[in-house]
Amino acid sequence: MAKKENNYYFDTFAKGISCSSDAAVMLKKSIENYDPSNISERMEKIHEIEHIGDKLKHDMMERLVKEFLPPIEREDIVELASAIDDVTDCIEDVVRCMYMFNITEIRSDAIDFSDVVQRCCQALKEMGSELHNFRKSTQLKDKIIEINHLEEEGDRLYTMAVRKLYTEEQDPVSIASWTAVYDKLEKCCDSCEDVADMVEQIIMKNS
Repeated sequence: MAKKENNYYFDTFAKGISCSSDAAVMLKKSIENYDPSNISERMEKIHEIEHIGDKLKHDMMERLVKEFLPPIEREDIVELASAIDDVTDCIEDVVRCMYMFNITEIRSDAIDFSDVVQRCCQALKEMGSELHNFRKSTQLKDKIIEINHLEEEGDRLYTMAVRKLYTEEQDPVSIASWTAVYDKLEKCCDSCEDVADMVEQIIMKNS
């Protein structure tokens, strides 16, 4: 029973990451099959996923307040829970941005970017399934490296996409709108790397 209880935090981290992955899959589908007439509906569905993630985080914080001896340091639990929550928030922000700026046509770079975000979150999800065994896992390091590489891929794509936008687009409103969208997409990759870096720090501190 004690082992099961200690796994609560790691299991909840994994569930929070799963929410991020679900949101990323929906983001990719929304961009690949973009329809401005239903973007508000997509936004609401991703918000529902984000709300589930929020509840997981809040429940964990309530439990942590009463916890006598958590499996890792309290500050690490709080920071990792917040970092995971940020990933889903960032994904939601992309769709919200597209809604607010009334994006009517999708750019090919956005499709490529949504794929990178989805792969980042999938790697996070696979990493999350190993968190409970972080002291012995032989796969966590590889997943952390994979996420770092995907974040670098996102950085390169961001640079090229913004460059292309400013050299090819003439409409200032479109330039401003898509700059904001690309910024949000890049932030999704950054937030995934933040989670991976935090997990790496926890491993180092507890090994």
